[in-house]
Amino acid sequence: MNKNIVFGIVGLVIGLLIGFFAANSINKNSAQVVSQVPAQNAPPPNQQVPNVLVKEQPKPTGGMLPDVSATIDKANNEPTNYDAQIKAGDLYQQIKGLEKAVVFYERAHQIKPDDYELIVKLGNTYFDARQFEAAAKWYEQALAKKPDDTNVRTDLGITYVERAAPDYARAAQEFQTSLKANPKHEPTLYNLGAAYLKQGNSEEANKTLAQLEQANPNSQLVGKLRQLMSQQ
Repeated sequence: MNKNIVFGIVGLVIGLLIGFFAANSINKNSAQVVSQVPAQNAPPPNQQVPNVLVKEQPKPTGGMLPDVSATIDKANNEPTNYDAQIKAGDLYQQIKGLEKAVVFYERAHQIKPDDYELIVKLGNTYFDARQFEAAAKWYEQALAKKPDDTNVRTDLGITYVERAAPDYARAAQEFQTSLKANPKHEPTLYNLGAAYLKQGNSEEANKTLAQLEQANPNSQLVGKLRQLMSQQ
């Protein structure tokens, strides 16, 4: 690789990493402030109803900076090296360079098309990029291999809620299928209730809240869903 290009990539990635860790610090501080806001300052009733994701979030890897150039070079110079593609994809995932992450993950998928965890990772990366239709395709591919994976199916349901033209009926179908495999899966119950709220179906939302309370009355998601319902 041309040295100027390498230096440019390294500079870009280092800059993104600095921004990523700075943003994490700001977000943590913001979260602490939000938690101290009194109840009377609650958001207005027409707020967006948040989802609870099941997918694992990428975690920063210590000591990564010195190896950025070598990691990218190795992946580009050895396109059939599965581990090299995964490492480069993970690097870009951690700094939210999602378009680049997808490139390396899809190369890895060509090498090992049956790798279940990689298929899910591709779905998660497209989800993070808010390309929900693309994420759904990968989740569906994963579920063809493991149909009872409630985590993946729940996130598939969320893709139908979050896309530009929501399909609440399909989302509810996926959530209900997830509950058949695990009737007490709290994130699924919460997201089903939230989807009903977005539809304006308070009756079904109340039924789902009752199911969630029965599954675990001490779950934080019970209070979260109840609060959302009170704001509608």
